Amino acid sequence: MIILNWFVVSIIIVPCRNEEKYIGNCLDSVIAQDYPKDKLEVLVVDGMSEDGTREVIKDYVLKNPYIKLLDNPSRIVPAALNIGIKNAHGDIIIRMDAHNIYEKDYISKCVTYLTKHDVDNVGGIWITLPGNETFIGKSIALVLSHSFGVGNAYFRTGSKEPKYVDTVPFGCYKKEVFEKIGLFDEDLVRNQDDEFNLRLIKNGGKILLVPDIVSYYYARDSLGKLWKMYFQYGYFKPLVAQKIGAVLTWRQLIPAIFVGSLIFTGLLSFFSSYFLWLFSLIIGLYLFANLAFSFSIALKKGLQLLPFLVISFATLHFSYGIGYLKGVWDFVVLKGIGRKG
Repeated sequence: MIILNWFVVSIIIVPCRNEEKYIGNCLDSVIAQDYPKDKLEVLVVDGMSEDGTREVIKDYVLKNPYIKLLDNPSRIVPAALNIGIKNAHGDIIIRMDAHNIYEKDYISKCVTYLTKHDVDNVGGIWITLPGNETFIGKSIALVLSHSFGVGNAYFRTGSKEPKYVDTVPFGCYKKEVFEKIGLFDEDLVRNQDDEFNLRLIKNGGKILLVPDIVSYYYARDSLGKLWKMYFQYGYFKPLVAQKIGAVLTWRQLIPAIFVGSLIFTGLLSFFSSYFLWLFSLIIGLYLFANLAFSFSIALKKGLQLLPFLVISFATLHFSYGIGYLKGVWDFVVLKGIGRKG
């Protein structure tokens, strides 16, 4: 690691609410960074946790003076990010997640690429780890790392070389970016980073994905938690599109098109055998693709995972697709009717 000028870096760790299981590992990986500690400020923004999270954080604060605990009374991620940014003293701001651990050169590489290249946001790839060692836990982690599950999201599926992208996880920004284009949008419980990054690009900014910047993400450990997370991701995507005035990528639209086509053909199948055939065809093609990709993964990772992979893929696709359609209804249709009224 060669950095001629050491910048003061503010780390904002969110979302942090009831993360007793993960926050210690996250902070340990931050403490182990090869970046000078006298140039670090770590702000853990807690959403009023009700388990032992705050006690764990306070113990780290006592032992490490550069770590600070801040409160987030509203308990949502964008508010936590904005609290962190407003309290940050660094020249550079890095968002981190309590569900992650980071390679020891994570900060130094982020800072190097940010300051040596004409870019406004730098991030790396994340390697998804199981939230637990059950078949479901392992399967969820695998589908979140596969293109059939997450499309061409390079930070999840990997990249051989640095490339410009539309978003990265846990971005590293110069603080002046927030002064130029504003803070995170607090209307967005999810996808606030997507909206911010799209706003950044719309204002002429560049986002760089660097494959040798690595973090490890602990996936949700149950189908219920996976459903809730991806329903919310889908639900807020139409609002993001509305706010930036642009249609999102095919990767983000396909699950909604799939679910919408099932609803459309399923309803019309009561009146026409043609639509019943079309409904059956769509279901059949999806099941074939799901089984094919699940089987290819199971051959490498263990055939006992096959049924759990199938249901994990389906949970991911249907939760996102249904959430997206619900978002279109709430944010586009109903609000459009309200404006006309």
